[in-house]
Amino acid sequence: MPLEIKGSTLVSEGSPTSAIGVGKIKMFENLTNKLEGIFSKLKKAPSLNKAQVETGLKEIRQALLSADVALPVVKKFIEDIKPKAIGQEIIRSTSPGQMLVKIVYDQLVEVLGGKVENIDLKAVSPASILLVGLQGSGKTTTAVKLAKNIEKNFKKKILLVSLDVYRPAAQEQLRILCEKNNLNVLPIIKDQLPIDIAKRANNAANLSGSDIIVFDTAGRTQIDLNMMTEIKNIKAETNPVETILVADSLTGQIAVKLASEFDKAVELTSIILTRVDGDGRGGAALSMKQTTGKPIKFIGVGEKINDFEPFHPDRLANRILGMGDIVSLVEKASQDLDEEKIKAAEENLKKGAFTFEDYLMQIRQMKKMGGMEGVLSLLPGVGKVKEKMQNANVDEKLLSANEAIILSMTKKERQNPEIISGSRRKRISLGSGTDVQTINRLLKQFKMMSKMMKKMSKGNMPEGKIPDELLNNLK
Repeated sequence: MPLEIKGSTLVSEGSPTSAIGVGKIKMFENLTNKLEGIFSKLKKAPSLNKAQVETGLKEIRQALLSADVALPVVKKFIEDIKPKAIGQEIIRSTSPGQMLVKIVYDQLVEVLGGKVENIDLKAVSPASILLVGLQGSGKTTTAVKLAKNIEKNFKKKILLVSLDVYRPAAQEQLRILCEKNNLNVLPIIKDQLPIDIAKRANNAANLSGSDIIVFDTAGRTQIDLNMMTEIKNIKAETNPVETILVADSLTGQIAVKLASEFDKAVELTSIILTRVDGDGRGGAALSMKQTTGKPIKFIGVGEKINDFEPFHPDRLANRILGMGDIVSLVEKASQDLDEEKIKAAEENLKKGAFTFEDYLMQIRQMKKMGGMEGVLSLLPGVGKVKEKMQNANVDEKLLSANEAIILSMTKKERQNPEIISGSRRKRISLGSGTDVQTINRLLKQFKMMSKMMKKMSKGNMPEGKIPDELLNNLK
């Protein structure tokens, strides 16, 4: 498949271009829904007997299996929590349902790895990182994302190197992506062998003062002896501090088997899961650590350069159980949102004012954080709200359309929407590439949103309540 770059979007070989949305973690969505249903019934019971708990554990087992979690992992999971779950402490507890959730949460954290495992950069410069995996797993885009993450968070100088001399334009793909994202890449020399490229990379890194070399190895459509032999030789030459498997989470148990095979052949140190934004089951993540003993260190949650996150077992366990991930939301907000603009908007709200300037800022911030669904996915206790939004067929494309409309307004019109007459609406529709009907809908939506914001500023808005009228205007 030819290389394709759209804006700042990275599209790897064989990757789906119709992603669900930037930064939205869909992984475990199905499992979360099932577990929420199971625990909802248990929490309502004033007390639990052994039979009720065993029925709950059976349902949890079925939910994990349907999420494509490996059978040995599921069996061990249930075996580990069963003695605690049917103990007298649970049965006699004043809130047995909550205690069972806590037991399942603790076990989920352990299965996912227990703690955050940081990437190992402790080596004499230049330290090498070797990325391995099958073709189409997203190694090339992951190499760029990883390099950008290390550069940003560890202040290291990175050199990226493509060792893929087999896939057409693979080296050129990495070169273009690096140029697009201001990263250093080893120049291409035609017909050079992977081992010779690796040797040249070490010399180039020493001369340029690079701290880290990220090697993007060639993939295959399946594991074969020649590929493994080549990777072993490259590993011997580069002596990497990290040998990381890049695995596509969409492949489920295939990814788990793949990890075991690569580990046997080249001794992996860790795993990066890609396309987490496109898998509602999540079995690969729950199976990887238990099956291979190797930690997941990063996850790819979208196609853009920043859609790449450290793997936090505790936060993901929270998400799986429908508890949200407030810590990640706060971290993302601090990275993406303009604090001064937020304060200005807050002051406007306190005065009872809400303008299209404020709304434009909110649209842009929402888009940065993955849209409405991206933000909601990190909030606790919003399952019913998300369901309501889905049932209402909320179209997130309207965020971009609304942004175009507001940008086509004059400053006066943004401050005083009441002055937008019929002739002004026609001018705005021409400028934004929309029709008058869409503008009328935005004005109506804005009026309602303004009222809602005023209520919220006065503490009169019920928690988790989205007015039906507003939802209808978001369609």
